[in-house]
Amino acid sequence: MKKKLVAVAVAGVLGAPLAAHAQTANVTLYGRLNVDLEFVNGTTCAGAPVPSGNNPCPGGTVNPTVSRLSSNSSRLGVRGTEALGGGLSAIFQIESSINGDTGGTTLAGRETFVGFQGPWGTFKVGNFLMPLDDMHPIFGDVPTYTTSILSTADLWAQGTLSKAAGGFDTRPGNSLRYDSPDFSGLTFSFQMGLQDSSGTTGTNTGDHSSELRHAYTWGANAIYNNGPIQIGVATEVNQKLRGPDLNDYDLTLTGGYNFGVVRPALVYERLKYDTPTGDLKRDLWGVSATVPMGPGTWYAFYGWAGNGKGSAEDGTRVGGLAKGPDTRSDQWEVSYTYPFSKRTQVYAGYVKLDNRANASYTFNINAYPIAIGGKPGGFVLGMIHLF
Repeated sequence: MKKKLVAVAVAGVLGAPLAAHAQTANVTLYGRLNVDLEFVNGTTCAGAPVPSGNNPCPGGTVNPTVSRLSSNSSRLGVRGTEALGGGLSAIFQIESSINGDTGGTTLAGRETFVGFQGPWGTFKVGNFLMPLDDMHPIFGDVPTYTTSILSTADLWAQGTLSKAAGGFDTRPGNSLRYDSPDFSGLTFSFQMGLQDSSGTTGTNTGDHSSELRHAYTWGANAIYNNGPIQIGVATEVNQKLRGPDLNDYDLTLTGGYNFGVVRPALVYERLKYDTPTGDLKRDLWGVSATVPMGPGTWYAFYGWAGNGKGSAEDGTRVGGLAKGPDTRSDQWEVSYTYPFSKRTQVYAGYVKLDNRANASYTFNINAYPIAIGGKPGGFVLGMIHLF
């Protein structure tokens, strides 16, 4: 729903001259509710897990099937532009998380920024996802908006982890970003996130300790989108976020081609972490297919994350990734999305993570706690409404 709104309330507080100037602003209220019913299982600790030690589940393990109602990246936002003349516009957005399952919200917890836009591109500052995240729509489950436990960023990018823990699918605060104009289908983006103690501190925004060691994150991408072809490459580096002299690195390449009857896509990722005992590395490969059928769309995906390797000692772990044998994991899923209209759709799907004995990857969105070697899987029935 797009409307031109005159800032009447501002006039009452700050006076008519400011309100008259604000009449050139174009403000949009928007949102999305995505809620699903999940049936999930995967070997988990029967009691409180122990983070380290030879027996991480002292109470033993269980593997029940549990039912959950989950909200998947639901949101409410307002965005706007103001023409400043000469092709230059001021832009802003305030986007909040909505808990569609339990109620409540996190004000401005999602894409929130202010900036400028012109023929030279877009520059903005605030709280928003990195350029690496732009790779997900090229490869991921677009019919379900690349979210829910059907997210393809479980193995890819270690999406369940915060920045301070080594994740690459998070929203760093204190960010500055530039997006280029479109050059015949080719675009570029660059972003830097300062890990400082201003405002609200946390695992994705930084604190005083991180600013003293000059921690930051940066990333860049290049995307070619022309007709049936989409190709993207992105890199992201977390500099000293997990600690002094501990740097994390991600390189992702992905591409797809739309044949009309089917759109296949491929992805490759190299992850590398510094650890106190050496580097920890891993490669990931994935293949997906998006198939229109009737009014709806099928999506299928298989991903393979190899064993952890590098110079780190065996057993060294960052999130679900560990060094050594039997640290591989596979992810596969299938879903079908049916649109009742352009705004309302329903979907159903199944996802499975096949962790080997020493791997512990779990769902990126709505994570399910598992024991090391647990194999989380789930069936979902969901509904999405856009407004």
